Amino acid sequence: MVPCLVGGLLAVQALLLGYLAIRQSPNANEPGHLAAGVSNWQSGRFELYRVNPPLIRMTGAFPVIMAGMKTDWDAFYEGPEARPIFTIGPAFMKANGERSFWIMTLARWACIPFSLLGGLVCFFWARALYGDTSGLLALTLWVFSPNMLAHGAFITPDAGATAMAVATAWLFWRWLQHPTWGRAIAAGCLLGLAELTKFTLILFFGLWPCLWLFWLCFPRYTETKLSVWRQGAQLAVLLLLALHILNLGYGYDGAFKPLGKYEFISATLRGPATDMNKGQTGNRFTGTWLEHIPVPLPAQYVIGIDIQKQDFERERQTFFRGKLYPHGFWYYYLYALAIKVPLGVWLLTLLAAVYTLFQIQRGQGDNWRDEIVLLAPLMLLFVFVSSETDYNAHLRYILPIFPFGIIWISKSAQIIISFKSYRSLVIAVPLLWSVASSLWIYPHSLAYFNELIGGPSQGYRHLINSNLDWGQDLHDLKRWLEQHPSSEPFYLAYYGLFAPQVAGIEFQLPPEWPEGVDDLKDSANRSLVPGRYAISVNHIYGLDTLPPFNAAGEKQYVDESAYRYFLDLEPVARAGYSIHIYEISQADIDLLKAKRHKK
Repeated sequence: MVPCLVGGLLAVQALLLGYLAIRQSPNANEPGHLAAGVSNWQSGRFELYRVNPPLIRMTGAFPVIMAGMKTDWDAFYEGPEARPIFTIGPAFMKANGERSFWIMTLARWACIPFSLLGGLVCFFWARALYGDTSGLLALTLWVFSPNMLAHGAFITPDAGATAMAVATAWLFWRWLQHPTWGRAIAAGCLLGLAELTKFTLILFFGLWPCLWLFWLCFPRYTETKLSVWRQGAQLAVLLLLALHILNLGYGYDGAFKPLGKYEFISATLRGPATDMNKGQTGNRFTGTWLEHIPVPLPAQYVIGIDIQKQDFERERQTFFRGKLYPHGFWYYYLYALAIKVPLGVWLLTLLAAVYTLFQIQRGQGDNWRDEIVLLAPLMLLFVFVSSETDYNAHLRYILPIFPFGIIWISKSAQIIISFKSYRSLVIAVPLLWSVASSLWIYPHSLAYFNELIGGPSQGYRHLINSNLDWGQDLHDLKRWLEQHPSSEPFYLAYYGLFAPQVAGIEFQLPPEWPEGVDDLKDSANRSLVPGRYAISVNHIYGLDTLPPFNAAGEKQYVDESAYRYFLDLEPVARAGYSIHIYEISQADIDLLKAKRHKK
């Protein structure tokens, strides 16, 4: 019975993700990831999109290469701060035209097995700790998690890294329980593959030895004693094997390059500089004893970490609760979790905490060591990401903590076993609530916000960017336009990394009306006129990460407050939840003029 339920739940997840892969337009990062994955296979070079390791994008690119596609590398250039992927991604989409959407679907389908692996691990780990019922509860929470559904249907690395993180942690836990050479080798191989998905997982190289020492300090009497030296040797092989797999994934490109030979751009690694804007490079280790130490990592991996660190150091906008700030907040991710995780899951979390206290009071809970190993990656990753307070934007940065939390939450199912059977409603009600809440807004899972703030229709007042508007709703906009034909002029400001013309949408860029300008004319003397307007939420609030495309299919930089006047208007419809659609009349224009003059 249990295997059938597991298979059924995984089949449901595969179908949900498969449909999402077709339904959603490419998000702002996917064109670049796919182009970079193709480049990784064809050229064996890893400069493109080096701020992320290559495993997930290469997995997605493989069937695309088999199916055939066109490439355009004309925009490629090199340099310490080179980020050509932001021009190569749109060029890749343009070169393949409307077929690029089918290509993207193939790539997305190829990455679905990562999410299925994550679900299986959640089931096995929860079952091992708490029993079959908890295993099924953990798998159900994973399958219907709106955040996992949203990212599991993309070729961006977040969902794949999340699945690999929990899988390698599970194998490491199994090695701790029964240290054998076979388990050490398996855990090492999987850790190496996990490192090829996301930079933050490099923390596991330090966490695993710490957890091993902790495990040794608190042994169980029933455990078979094994030589500490033998365990230490196995752990060393585990870590060295993972390092080998990581380097192998990059073809050992630049591995063991002396630390002093790198040119860094982040203040952390570069050292003091007088002017960040002039592209100064440096190396704070030059002239120290560290400069001659070979770095046992691929060169592009090290450079990618440096570039990503600079991204967090430079001044960038953080959107939080309706405003843009030049800095982040230490509690940003706590707030994001509070409103983007279903309330039913939070109730189950509360039940798990209450049951834990109940166990402690009764002197139960012999598996506390196992739970520390389970929760340690969650705490480490969450604290590490939250400490980067210079810039906050994406809940997906902490997505790898989700499976560890889900597994621990699943212990709440033990209430069914420990108490009378009718108490199962205490678990069933919040579980059904969380599943129904997720499916209610499917297939717009990326835009999920719970009932605490009024659901997804109110989400744009709290968090934007990849939490809501990642360019995924362009297909929905096209469908809406086809269902509502009109002769009125159509204006569009789309937040994405490819021209909407690729999807067959013809438009004009809306006139800019920056704050402080009284007249309804932009710098090109264009006036606001009656017509249809579709504006991505990110552009309404002035998020300047990606400029919109104009009618010629070229990026056009606009004032960051150019489209904030749409906040004074009520949309008549939405494409998904990220693109607001307005039908502006002359009366609306007169109202906007009156409001502006009052200010």
